[in-house]
Amino acid sequence: MPIPRIRLALRDWDHLVPLLTGRVRARGVALEIETREVTPDVLAEPDLDGGETSFSRYALGRGDGDERLAGLPVFVMRGFRQRCVLVRNESPLAAPRDLAGATIGLTGWPDSGNTWTRALLRAEGVDLSAVQWRVGPLAAGETGKDRLGTRPLPANVRVADRSLIDGLADGTFDAVFTPFMPPEMFTANSRFRHLYDDHRSAEKEYFARTGFVPGIHILALKREVVDEYPWLPEVLQDAFEESKRVWLERRRLLADTTPWLLDELETQARLFGADWMPYGAGANAAMVAAFCEELHEQGIAPRPIKAEEVFA
Repeated sequence: MPIPRIRLALRDWDHLVPLLTGRVRARGVALEIETREVTPDVLAEPDLDGGETSFSRYALGRGDGDERLAGLPVFVMRGFRQRCVLVRNESPLAAPRDLAGATIGLTGWPDSGNTWTRALLRAEGVDLSAVQWRVGPLAAGETGKDRLGTRPLPANVRVADRSLIDGLADGTFDAVFTPFMPPEMFTANSRFRHLYDDHRSAEKEYFARTGFVPGIHILALKREVVDEYPWLPEVLQDAFEESKRVWLERRRLLADTTPWLLDELETQARLFGADWMPYGAGANAAMVAAFCEELHEQGIAPRPIKAEEVFA
């Protein structure tokens, strides 16, 4: 039997480097990984067998009975969201509860990351329906992303008439939610700061309370590919797991890629244990359940989605 050729598209996450270079291989598969600047729309590309997919959009699809994609509990993107709330330097805002009734710009309404960020406000009693949400690109000219989804938007959610950075700078927005930082955040004279004065401490407290780091994007395969090769999901999950393991092993050895990466890796191991971004349905059950609850409570999913539906 010929070895199947499987083509995936993902962004170039560091932990995929061993797979991209061929140091790690998927058994029984001729695996081709194409790196992308933005998250691919797997269903829209006939030549793709799978790739990186929004966890939110995938879970919403499963809730609607859409089985065109088979998601793997391989969270290629995950991260805390406390760091993702920006305000102006002179702003008096200092905590999520301060955003009650605010006007907030965000990079996408149904996005996984922004869903997790809104959850921080909801956990502090902020009425999300009383916030004025404005959806748009972080910087002028950004394209290639579906920011609104396919569902009707709540009355307090509108398309922004300017970029989020411009709106935050001129006072149109009280805060901005963004997973990616504007370049000036890496300079000494940025006009903006993080809402959380010490977001690392807030994120450590979040992990101590929940036991997980929020998942943002997963690996998904087209259903017809899984039907043809039912063994493929396990093979790919094993390969991605091995790539992550090899990547971490190499980073611990070759830590001089940033001035203090070694300290970060040692601190990470003490806080999170062997693996801060575990794969597998069991290891992510609590996180998936919490996310499904947020989708419904925030009015994004019309009905509660059971966690066991997501990776059925």
